Amino acid sequence: MTMKFEEKCGDNGSLVGRNQSYPGEKHQPKGKPVTNGEAEFYAKQEANGKCSVPRKRLNMYTWQEIQRHNQEADQWLVINRKVYNVSSWADRHPGGRRVLNHYAGEDATDVFRAMHPEPDIVQLYLKPLLIGELAPGEHSQERHKNSQLVKDFQELRRIIESMNMFHANLGFFFLHFAQILMLEMLAWLILYHFGSGWPVTIFISFLLTISQAQSSFLQHDVGHLSIFKKSKWNHVMHKFVMCHLKGLSANWWNYRHFQHHVKPNIYPKDPDIDMGPLFLLGDSQPVKYGKKKIKYINYEKQHLYFYMVGLPLLMPVYFNLQSMQVMYLRRYWVDIAWVSSFYIRYFITFGPYYGIFGTVLLIYLVKFLESPWIAYVTQMSHIPMRMSTEENRDWLSTQVLATCNIEQSFFNDWFTGHLNFQIEHHLFPTMPRHNYHKVAPLVRSLCAKHGLQYVNKPMLRAFGDIVRALKKSAALWVDAYYET
Repeated sequence: MTMKFEEKCGDNGSLVGRNQSYPGEKHQPKGKPVTNGEAEFYAKQEANGKCSVPRKRLNMYTWQEIQRHNQEADQWLVINRKVYNVSSWADRHPGGRRVLNHYAGEDATDVFRAMHPEPDIVQLYLKPLLIGELAPGEHSQERHKNSQLVKDFQELRRIIESMNMFHANLGFFFLHFAQILMLEMLAWLILYHFGSGWPVTIFISFLLTISQAQSSFLQHDVGHLSIFKKSKWNHVMHKFVMCHLKGLSANWWNYRHFQHHVKPNIYPKDPDIDMGPLFLLGDSQPVKYGKKKIKYINYEKQHLYFYMVGLPLLMPVYFNLQSMQVMYLRRYWVDIAWVSSFYIRYFITFGPYYGIFGTVLLIYLVKFLESPWIAYVTQMSHIPMRMSTEENRDWLSTQVLATCNIEQSFFNDWFTGHLNFQIEHHLFPTMPRHNYHKVAPLVRSLCAKHGLQYVNKPMLRAFGDIVRALKKSAALWVDAYYET
């Protein structure tokens, strides 16, 4: 049963409780709020300590009621025991509507804190969506979750925040950015002085490949808002690095990658593991295909054609086509303009030596060479790990079960863009990467306390585990396919 209590004003005039409606807020049928400019203005007044509305009543909900609102057109979230109806706002969510849908009907406290470096700003948008809170006696998260584990992780985050682990060293990222620009400049200078013969072309292709791979890691940093204190500067830098330096859509990457982060290795919510019909991953997908007698390709050999298809074609074909398709279909005009500047820059820089057709070949040769690098780094931490359908686990368990680390060394840190600390990155995605190694012992200790396996392996073994995992999944498909 839904209960209510009267909301009060705090000593500083801030609003402690909140009713379903705000002054000037419109409603759809069935009482669903639709936020407008007045509601957002009102939320900002609240943030400034003003309380000018009469006493209202705040609805109280049980988890049973909340969990019924988990459909695409009817989405409720719980954050810090507050209940929000995000149904009508989901399309305007900067991270895409699917991220919200993935947590509809669930406690989203830890994922909300993990993905937003400026929670106070985000609260301005949340307040008009507030419809109630958890009833007294209800756990702060779903009953099946380990409440002590959740409390311990939240305490760990408070400790890490007190250690200033979310403050970026701008000098570190400046040097990383300078590395990228110097490699591109060096490639052009060599071409200018020595001409466009085959030895020079091959050599500058490797220089540009290193630059592109390191640009991938830098765009990953700014895409997660982990460099600048203000999110808007991260967004601007992300457009520059992802679109101008790499020729890919920043919006496409955001919407895809954030889904991966909030539900890693959860099928079908994580787009990174939905590789059918080319590859079948995990335990359930191969069996599903096998029992339905689906055989687009001979999946028994998927661990072999991974070398011929997965590694070389991830960047030049799959990512590029997806990026272009999404930009065109969703009319991302800003991204299209930025991506166009990538090709214009290459034609101006290398066109005089290779011509238009030769420059296009150079671009895709570099992407072809970069592809195995990025494919290994991004897949080695997830494909060998647990994959499942939705299990609604706590944040710590969700991330640790789906990710693994690679042993630390100076080379491994550089080669992977610090994604050898994949566990720490997934738990704290807005943390600057140069701090991962500092918090890793604390994360390892918490995992040991709660019996979660903290996997840390050598890099070459991690590369091999990708193929071994593909071979295992292929065997499951074969058994199901030929089962009588």
